Amino acid sequence: MKTNDIKKGMKIMTNQLGIPVSGTMEDNQRGSTRFIYTNADEIGMVSEYGSVYAYNIIEVFDESKNEWVKVEHTPKQLNMKTIVF
Repeated sequence: MKTNDIKKGMKIMTNQLGIPVSGTMEDNQRGSTRFIYTNADEIGMVSEYGSVYAYNIIEVFDESKNEWVKVEHTPKQLNMKTIVF
């Protein structure tokens, strides 16, 4: 699934905190950043709403298949990874 296909309310996994953490997509936008709710309490941090780079979204729960699927990033989103670091 592409990051631009992820819709509000979908369950996601991100790695922006250094290890995979679940969360929920909170917008229907497209592009290099997305707004999410992260369940950081899973790793002893505070859960909160915030922006995340699209390349940090690594998996999405596909309810039609009842499984986690890998996220496909666009070349622009992957290029952001090299610019940020």
